[in-house]
Amino acid sequence: MSHNTFAVNTNTAFGGFLNSPAPSSAATAAPFAIAGVAWDGSVTNRPGARFGPYQIRRASHMLCDATHPLFDIAPQAGQLVDYGDLPLPNTSLASMREALMPHADYLIGKHHMIWFGGDHSITLPLLRAYRNHFGKPLALVHFDAHCDTWTDHFGEPSGHGTWTYEAIEEGLVDPKLTTQIGIRSASHKEAREYVNVKGGRVFTARELRGLENEQSMKEVIDHVKARVGNAPVYLSLDIDCLDPAFAPGTGTPEPGGLTTNQVLTLLESWSELNWAGMDLCEVSPPYDHAELTSNAAAVFAWTYLSHRLLAHRHAAKSVA
Repeated sequence: MSHNTFAVNTNTAFGGFLNSPAPSSAATAAPFAIAGVAWDGSVTNRPGARFGPYQIRRASHMLCDATHPLFDIAPQAGQLVDYGDLPLPNTSLASMREALMPHADYLIGKHHMIWFGGDHSITLPLLRAYRNHFGKPLALVHFDAHCDTWTDHFGEPSGHGTWTYEAIEEGLVDPKLTTQIGIRSASHKEAREYVNVKGGRVFTARELRGLENEQSMKEVIDHVKARVGNAPVYLSLDIDCLDPAFAPGTGTPEPGGLTTNQVLTLLESWSELNWAGMDLCEVSPPYDHAELTSNAAAVFAWTYLSHRLLAHRHAAKSVA
């Protein structure tokens, strides 16, 4: 325990994810960082995702010393900083994305980033920044109830349901290195099958029913490893990939979704992929119950961070 503030209390002294500090002149060299993109101006059902970053951070304080039980590692001093929620416009999608880009370019150049949304429209500008950084399209692993491959956003050109389509059309991600997991919402076939038609793979929630442990999910695990190879891969995790029983606090809940165990099994099993960064979107605290959703989100981000910390440790040892 690094401090004595009980986790259930609102903690103003240790506000960052896993109690990480804000960046300082001495800490900006930290290899890992958190930033919130508190935007929910593109939701099509229930708003509130702008409050997601704060609540995910608060839920993470329950993780105490943050030593992961599988990877047996926790961030050490100087390894993780939290930039808080970025100062962005909150009334115009175009203005928000334009303002986000220089932040994203700067932060991606300095840290391995975990981004907390916000609704899923934030992912498109982030992928533009990653495309700039790597100079080539990325692989994509996308957890979601929704395909997000519609060609318009209820008559508008862009939103939280179009970003995957736009990212592929813009060449930000390689469709042949793209996997979607948990898709199940109502959608016409052209949108639902878009990633498959482009050469990627969609694992629907129906295909994954009853599969939870590493052995039963081996087909999915091995498929993604083979598809991605050593390419830099971006993780975009919409919390509504989970069934509403596990994540009621989201804007567009869809029954029949994944379990928390299923998502954790996959995140743990893909620890050796060449991850480039992660976003976690659509946590809407006003609709949560007993903090189920924010707790799941915090554990997903913690699990991802833990296997990245382990990879960082191994890389440092190999150089030494």
